[in-house]
Amino acid sequence: MYTNGQGVVQDYVTAVKWYTKAAQQGDAKAQFNLGVMYTTGDGVVQDYVEAAKWYRKAAEQNYLLTTLALHWLYNVDEVYKEFHKAAEQGDAEAQYHLGAMYNVGDGVVQDYVTAVKWFTKAAQQGVASAQFNLGVMYTNGQGVV
Repeated sequence: MYTNGQGVVQDYVTAVKWYTKAAQQGDAKAQFNLGVMYTTGDGVVQDYVEAAKWYRKAAEQNYLLTTLALHWLYNVDEVYKEFHKAAEQGDAEAQYHLGAMYNVGDGVVQDYVTAVKWFTKAAQQGVASAQFNLGVMYTNGQGVV
């Protein structure tokens, strides 16, 4: 909630605090999200080595997206292909992450229309982050008509 400012003021530092507590207790999704924070530098100093550490911990628990994130650290094109493949097969988390890639131009040419497409698919499956980002895009008139 702190990462996306859902119900609270967006605060990456507080998000990292809570992700760290949960990650240290073995929560794979928190480990993955902490890896993301270290990858992007949100709430912490950007540190790919630390990101990889947390991604590996989540990967040890078979958290699918973590394997893709590790690949991203080394090969964004390969991650895009894996996200796209999973998204086409209906994986909501992959749809969200593909939308995020298009939204910010991470590894692909920034394309708000395509970001909206993937965020919408994920949002329809109940992914709160996709719903939030879709709302922001509608508010800002990005990729919507």
